[in-house]
Amino acid sequence: VQLQASGGGLVQAGGSLRLSCAASGRTFSSYGWFRQSPGKEREFVADIRSSGDSTSYADSVKGRFTISRDNGKNTVYLQMNSLKPEDTAVYYCAARGKVLFTTTPSAYDYWGQGTQVTVSS
Repeated sequence: VQLQASGGGLVQAGGSLRLSCAASGRTFSSYGWFRQSPGKEREFVADIRSSGDSTSYADSVKGRFTISRDNGKNTVYLQMNSLKPEDTAVYYCAARGKVLFTTTPSAYDYWGQGTQVTVSS
């Protein structure tokens, strides 16, 4: 099982990026995006459960970020709009076999390698 995250980069405040997370080896019930800044704990950003009908977002990104999944490609996306400097972090995708909502990183079984997102002011 492998999760491959991509799509990070450098963008100016107000700009957009789309992150992708391609899963290989199996299909998961739930996928999540987390982020971590230097000196801070890894924090929940968004998740998507079941076939894509259930999604949740951290308050800090609600209305700006959208999580989606393409089940045919076994890929999950995080569309990030109206980016702010405080969104700067390494973004990680994660997957688990359960559908119950959780924001706890330790509840996820598999993790991607992380992709850097830097938003300049």
